[in-house]
Amino acid sequence: MLLKLWRAYSIRRHSRTVEAGDHMTKSMTKINFIIAMALLLLTIAVSATMGSANISLGDFVETIFSKLPIVGTYFETTGSHETIIFNLRLPRIILALLAGMGLSVTGCVFQGVFSNPMAEPYLLGVSSGAAFGATLAAVMEIQMRFLSFTTVSLFAFIGAVTVMLLIYKLAVVKGELPVSVLLLSGLAVNYFLSALITLIMTFNQEQVESVYFWTLGSFKNASWDKVSLVLLVVGISIIYIYKHSSELDMIMMGDEQAKSVGVEVDKLKKRLLIVSSLVAAVIVASSGIIGFVGLIIPHGVRLITGPSHRKLMPMAAISGGIFLIICDTIARVTLNNKELSVGIITALCGVPFFLWLLYKHRKLVG
Repeated sequence: MLLKLWRAYSIRRHSRTVEAGDHMTKSMTKINFIIAMALLLLTIAVSATMGSANISLGDFVETIFSKLPIVGTYFETTGSHETIIFNLRLPRIILALLAGMGLSVTGCVFQGVFSNPMAEPYLLGVSSGAAFGATLAAVMEIQMRFLSFTTVSLFAFIGAVTVMLLIYKLAVVKGELPVSVLLLSGLAVNYFLSALITLIMTFNQEQVESVYFWTLGSFKNASWDKVSLVLLVVGISIIYIYKHSSELDMIMMGDEQAKSVGVEVDKLKKRLLIVSSLVAAVIVASSGIIGFVGLIIPHGVRLITGPSHRKLMPMAAISGGIFLIICDTIARVTLNNKELSVGIITALCGVPFFLWLLYKHRKLVG
């Protein structure tokens, strides 16, 4: 009798401990999310004040509040501040935010689907495929629209999906995706597409500047039209991906285990990869190739949230946005009267991280 009572007490105590742990985890998740959102707003505000024209943080806040209904009448601002903030800096900042969010979430998807810690759109050649498609469209100077997408975005999507399918076919060995084969396949495709883009530049000297733009990445041509398109695609895609975060957790534990609980693994992988390729394509079409964001951010955020994609993806999206806004701000203000490509800044951060990751997972790669 005493033994039964002790077992019942132990089970009850354990359940309470688990519930307390879950409650604490949820509380920490909320706190982390609030901190991340506060940092994001601060990053946007500080970035908007930096540039060739001197705008203080107070001027930025007044300009923003002056556009709000009811309270806007209590704030005064100058026309030059409005033009600089709303026509030049905010479109660029918001586009960088959306690009960072999209690339970070697609990095989570690629690493989950391929069960590969080093998978991301840039390293696997998907971004290069999108850039090649976008370059073709830019050189052909096609201006028509297909559905809600510009032709450049459509060509970029076709290029991204084609490369993604090619990499998948090349890398599969006896039903598995070895890390070394996957990386080498991505490297080979990257080199091949870079050669094709260089060839296009050679035969189209008048388009060299626009083609060069695709190869290094930049937000200097940001506009509210581009922001609207990227917001639509990235927003809907992230919501779709997030809805399947639990299934992605199952896939990370193994295809067979995922199938045993009713996950349609093959169909889900294809859908997630296509949606992720669409996100990468639209980002490349709007801002060129920006590498390593989808590699750095998911790994860094996992240290805070753990491996659960339901917790990982929202934090990765916010962190990716913050990271890319900071990188673009550095690219804008580092040189006087000149601008660095944001892809250079992300590469300076990403390449050392990638090499460290290779060293850390050298047994897996070998």
